[in-house]
Amino acid sequence: LVSNFRVKIFSGFNTRLLYLFLSIAPFFCLLLPSKFFGSSFRLLLNALSTICRMFYLFFESRNSKKDPVVIWLTGGPGCSSELAVFFENGPFAIAQNLSLVWNDYGWDKISNLIYVDQPTGTGFSYSPDSRDLRHDEKGVTNDLYDFLQAFFAEHPEYAENDFYITGESYGGHYVPAFASRIHQGNKAKEGIHINLKGFAIGNGLTDPAIQYQAYTDYALEMKIIQEADYKRINKFVPACESAIKLCGTSGTTSCLAAYTVCDTIFNSIMGVAGKINYYDIRKKCDVGELCYDFSNMEKFLNQKSVKAALGVGDLDFISCSPSVYQAMLIDFMRDLEVGIPALIEDGIKLL
Repeated sequence: LVSNFRVKIFSGFNTRLLYLFLSIAPFFCLLLPSKFFGSSFRLLLNALSTICRMFYLFFESRNSKKDPVVIWLTGGPGCSSELAVFFENGPFAIAQNLSLVWNDYGWDKISNLIYVDQPTGTGFSYSPDSRDLRHDEKGVTNDLYDFLQAFFAEHPEYAENDFYITGESYGGHYVPAFASRIHQGNKAKEGIHINLKGFAIGNGLTDPAIQYQAYTDYALEMKIIQEADYKRINKFVPACESAIKLCGTSGTTSCLAAYTVCDTIFNSIMGVAGKINYYDIRKKCDVGELCYDFSNMEKFLNQKSVKAALGVGDLDFISCSPSVYQAMLIDFMRDLEVGIPALIEDGIKLL
């Protein structure tokens, strides 16, 4: 499908009945009764001459097309939003035999869901030019804003629905920055008005100066570290706070230094804690750096039949992109809380 918008769809489909033919035994055919869009947008990026393609999945609400449109942004940075589709709040989970089963708690029960792989280089989103890798929230949110303008131009029937931004982890950066970008665009009457009603952040990194100094307090309270560890690790806190302040007023080098200094706090705690799951301290971290096994999702999405159905060509899917993570290091220690009060004052809700 090709249209003449600034952002162009180059692949995808629009159907109430999507069949994914999976290469398992016995041969399996999945019927999705709700409307589904799997596609990519081609972005002409911010004065660059290169082309970037952003991949997204859209699931129509099982309840009503008039339900709110909710976009989900997985963190990382550089982790695919398909993690949320199959392991968190999407319509489906992946069984051991690589078949899909309904998620009884999917958010598509009450909302129209968009999952987008971002920043560029994440999941199935890509560019042939490394200059399209983003390094800060300005670049990330401009791309997302262009994406959303293209989405509503392609699907105008959803443009007047209430709109919410949600995310987790590094979404503590993405979500408030994107909310501010949309609000700015609405005020300036840029393109299609987006009916932004609110945004929600789960376990997000938003204000590093406050959050990093709280790590030791939490670890001591939860008995992950002892008093002696607490006193030793807390000696890094003043240097972390100073480095973050310098990052807020200076450039790339100081922000990388802030990341290195402040991450010493977290790494020191984990050095004492051992193989604990830092997303759920009741559990051990027995699988990879992220403590969870996403291999079935990678197997599922890398099947030729699935990639053909999604229109992503020969791209190899990985859950989290090291190159995107590295590119965004200078953004880590920036304070994204500063823009939130203005949004709340203008009536945009926050959870």
